[in-house]
Amino acid sequence: MPEQHDTEPAVQTFAHRARAARDRAGLTRPVAGGLVGRSAEWVKGLETGAIGMPRLPMLIRMATVYECDIADLTGDERISAATYTKATHAALPAIKRALTTYRLTPADAEPEPAEVLAARVRQAWKLWHDRGDHRSRIASLLPDLLADTQHSARALEGIDRRHALAAQAQTYHLAQLFLAFQPAPELIMLTGDRSMTAAQDADSPRAMAGAAWYMNHVYRDANEAAEARVELAEQAAALLRQDEAEELARWGLLQLASALSFAKVGRAGDAWRHWDRANDAAGRLGIGYTHPWLLFGQGVVDAYALTMHNDLMQPGKALEVASALDLEAVPSATRRAYHLVEMARAHGLRDEGVASVALLQKAHRESPETVRFNMHTRMVLPELAKSGPRSVRGDARALALELGVAV
Repeated sequence: MPEQHDTEPAVQTFAHRARAARDRAGLTRPVAGGLVGRSAEWVKGLETGAIGMPRLPMLIRMATVYECDIADLTGDERISAATYTKATHAALPAIKRALTTYRLTPADAEPEPAEVLAARVRQAWKLWHDRGDHRSRIASLLPDLLADTQHSARALEGIDRRHALAAQAQTYHLAQLFLAFQPAPELIMLTGDRSMTAAQDADSPRAMAGAAWYMNHVYRDANEAAEARVELAEQAAALLRQDEAEELARWGLLQLASALSFAKVGRAGDAWRHWDRANDAAGRLGIGYTHPWLLFGQGVVDAYALTMHNDLMQPGKALEVASALDLEAVPSATRRAYHLVEMARAHGLRDEGVASVALLQKAHRESPETVRFNMHTRMVLPELAKSGPRSVRGDARALALELGVAV
């Protein structure tokens, strides 16, 4: 018997909203069920009304997987997923002011030379990737860096202006990274769009490739379909030459962007086809190569295979990758911490709470703010503190309190 779906627009049940949210996310029922820890039949039961609306912890998990607000599922605008899953950095208001301050008259100060801006941006990237509270360090630099790159991009001319615009695009990348997992989706879209605009104005294929990598993440946050993300990545990749290391690295990174996009929606064949291309590019660059701020190289390609297996609901294969992974080949504390969280996620998918908590603790030592603002961490710690293995409930509770997560 075919499924019955209420077509009356005025009647919006939880079942209708759940199905619509999954459709917008581009997920099949098996993939959606796996990502929330349930079966495809369970998802079907929700969407046909055979199963009622689940409790808040599962609603939070569904909203995270479907990349929507809880209100999109419940119909209650008073409830927002951000309220439960996203922590607010103390510097968010200052970053918002810097991004929404419009300087309509020329500044009196001389514009900084493009090479000085580039050096400041390189230093900012170094601080982002170093151990410690990377978001807080970047927050102290971003307002001035945004203002100065904007001023130079307006005041300089010719090749100097183009270089200033490329520095401006990278500054917006840094702002976007700061904003990731913050309750400010409109600012994330703003920074992504501005970075691409600056890259296009610079007429720089390299800058456009970097912007496309970060726009890939913006599209995911905005619930755009995988095809939209991949189309942009492929357009940017077509502008690059593969016989130069700098451009080959960005080309490989865009292949990785496509691979991650397809894995997110369960299209394994397309995902691994693009991962193979990224892996080939990393191999051509050599085992010792890592891009200085985009970090593309063999270590990162290997590490993202772990994320892809997780998204494809293959935790066993993810842990096989993890067992062979050399995180020291990833020269970024923030990235190492992220990949440790992904290892914890793989163990969590197998209900291995002891290993999951241990890896989250290790990730926290590596990069505290990476863990503090990671939605997976904030979502699973309360569950581990309440119903995880007894031997680690105390550790999970202590880490949750350290991160400011209610248990």
